Amino acid sequence: MKTALLSVSDKTGLVEFAQGLVAQGYRILSTGGTQKVLAAANIAVTPVEDVTHFPEMLDGRVKTLHPAIHAALLAKRDDPEHMATLAQQKIAPIDLVCVNLYPFKQTIMQPAVTEAAAIEQIDIGGPSMLRSAAKNFAAVLPLVDPADYQPVLTALAAGEVDQAFRRQLATKVFQHTASYDALIADYLNTEEFPATLPLAYEKKQALRYGENSHQKAAFYQTALPEPYSIAQAQQLHGKELSYNNIKDCDAALRISREFSQPAVVAVKHMNPCGVGLAADIETAWDRAFAADSTSIFGGIIVLNREVDVATAEKMHQLFLEIIIAPSFTPDAFAVLAQKKNLRLLTLDISAPEQTELESVSVLGGLLRQEADQVHETAADFEVVTKKQPTAAQLKALEFGQIIAKHVKSNAIVVATAEQTLGIGAGQMNRVGSVEIAIQAAKDKPGYADAILASDAFFPMDDSVAYAAAHGITAIVQPGGSIKDKDSIAKADELGVAMVFSGRRHFRH
Repeated sequence: MKTALLSVSDKTGLVEFAQGLVAQGYRILSTGGTQKVLAAANIAVTPVEDVTHFPEMLDGRVKTLHPAIHAALLAKRDDPEHMATLAQQKIAPIDLVCVNLYPFKQTIMQPAVTEAAAIEQIDIGGPSMLRSAAKNFAAVLPLVDPADYQPVLTALAAGEVDQAFRRQLATKVFQHTASYDALIADYLNTEEFPATLPLAYEKKQALRYGENSHQKAAFYQTALPEPYSIAQAQQLHGKELSYNNIKDCDAALRISREFSQPAVVAVKHMNPCGVGLAADIETAWDRAFAADSTSIFGGIIVLNREVDVATAEKMHQLFLEIIIAPSFTPDAFAVLAQKKNLRLLTLDISAPEQTELESVSVLGGLLRQEADQVHETAADFEVVTKKQPTAAQLKALEFGQIIAKHVKSNAIVVATAEQTLGIGAGQMNRVGSVEIAIQAAKDKPGYADAILASDAFFPMDDSVAYAAAHGITAIVQPGGSIKDKDSIAKADELGVAMVFSGRRHFRH
């Protein structure tokens, strides 16, 4: 007779699975709460202590940590010496282990959970049994996921439990225990950059393709959800998000969380193409659209207020890929949902989370850094020119500085206090970005009041000269170049007010 050991925290499908095993001639071993559930369902079950000859002890911390269990799991069935040892010790082999672990993740997600409560949900015996069974998958079936119960029963009934199937189950076990341990390590860790970095991610969805149609891809989310993230947005309408959609949505959400007043952010290819602020969301949309009415075509839009029908009707006139907002009025949704492929998503934007650390992959490694959450205000600026910026210019300089932080370097933003007018992104020289931003902005309403913001210092005075020649009268940049004096002198010569923020905001 074959033996199955069942010890699960999640009782989903447990009784039906045990009944299926019994029908196929398995003897059932079990522990604690699992044993009680099976017995209540009139399933014959042998307590584990009848095998170990030791009772559960230490408030259940020790139940299955015993040679009678682990020898039964780890013995090589094709090794005569191993089998002779089992016989000598009167240990019956265990052929299937079904374990899922204490709910550590669910516990630490509870508000105000204590460390003592979290530690009690660190499973020891469960991972040990799973690892033993998975190591010996050639002889023992290891199950950690209730979704595998029926496939296992079907395979057993058909006599189709081959090595590939066993390996697949073992792989899932080690992935699961690795993720479980990574969560525990992260919870207990107090170092910002530890010597080793175990990370836990869960597959959210398969993607049709990656950046291009010939590249395979999938979307993974953090095991502990980030509430303010594209991974937690709820899609109400439209086709599936693509790889590039997800990256663009992330970029747009990072910008949107900078603002508490009504704001609309439009993103194309990871860069903002239009940002508008106002007292109401419809006017904010008008400003974001007017910021770049050409590039917004096919854009990703984030609004930090509910979408009303008036705003929806304006957006409906354009081809847009995605709209994210806290909510849509029923009438607004009805208008936008007329386009079957337009993705409409909701996300709680009222209190955006500030992620402390962010990561990016490189060949052979991972870069990890503090997220750039610094937000300069006029009080942080140092006026370095003879000409002083006006109060209105200071407000615009603050706004431009915020946007420049989210533009791919070299980044230049031309803006008023409530609207971007031109953005130069990702150029190999700074004056090239200046030229692009100004050429995009110079014919737009509001340009007479525009300022220029730079994510990094000017290596020479050509950017200041070009800006002044095209009507810019106020500039914010971090300073720090060995030629700062040249840029300051050029600004003084041309009557431009310039302030130093003292902090660079590269985004590569």
